[in-house]
Amino acid sequence: MTDSLAPATSPALCDATTDPAAEPVEHVLTLDCPEAPGIVLAVSQFLVEHGSDIIDNQQFGDRRDGHFFMRVHFAASGGESTTRTLRRGFAAVAAPFAMRWHLEPVGTRRRVLIMVSRYGHCLNDLLYRARSGDVPVEVVGVVSNHPDHESLVTWHGIPFFHVPVTAATKPEAETRLLEIIDSFAVDLVVLARYMQVLSDDLCSRLPGRVINIHHSFLPSFKGAKPYHQAHERGVKLVGATAHYVTADLDEGPIIAQEVIGVDHSHAPDELAAIGRDAESAALARAVRWHCEGRVFVKGRRTVVLR
Repeated sequence: MTDSLAPATSPALCDATTDPAAEPVEHVLTLDCPEAPGIVLAVSQFLVEHGSDIIDNQQFGDRRDGHFFMRVHFAASGGESTTRTLRRGFAAVAAPFAMRWHLEPVGTRRRVLIMVSRYGHCLNDLLYRARSGDVPVEVVGVVSNHPDHESLVTWHGIPFFHVPVTAATKPEAETRLLEIIDSFAVDLVVLARYMQVLSDDLCSRLPGRVINIHHSFLPSFKGAKPYHQAHERGVKLVGATAHYVTADLDEGPIIAQEVIGVDHSHAPDELAAIGRDAESAALARAVRWHCEGRVFVKGRRTVVLR
């Protein structure tokens, strides 16, 4: 994502004069572009020229596709007022390489909207992680097609929106959802076991901004009671997949997966309980990696710089 699409910086941040004596502020720079000589050199020179110290650098050059990915965690001198200066300066570095890039202070919290139906394990896990600071997000609201989790959400001090969905009311429900997304300036929508299929139109309006979680028995065990079906077939692994949502149902670019070993001694209900753990873990990792700028989408797959 180019800096022109980055969240607006506050006036105090934009207009302040750089203070060399101020405490350094840590930033993260992410970029991807066609593979070419001199990318790492250009980035490193830019950081040195701006008095920055590299804390961590991860990169990957995909030789099959001829594409390069990079994530740099660095400390910049001059305090918070340097963020705008860094963004302006890096534009000149990015242009010759046709980079997609984003630069922001470490700890910037994404504004997240969670959607859920009746299964609350992923919702509960994300609310706890957000409250404890384990994931860099601000949960600005929860939308559900059922009222079951309203008391849990309001206990956390988060707005809860009950938006029922039927085949007849789906267009109106999605219109309401978009209103909520716009009114809360939502950066990321997380489907935490939201058991409704989003329309192709809605998916096209939120590219790269919706993450879903589901069990990894697909396509073998579809429909109701997949864990009972898996038990009947004697599965040895229970898993979960977190991915970006696209118009291709459950086939968007995969971000994170989790697998847990099981055996013949596990009853169907025990498999389901293990599955809930796998789903919560995979979804939490996917949300964290996305919000920390570790995930790059390239076609139907992702590169995750962990």
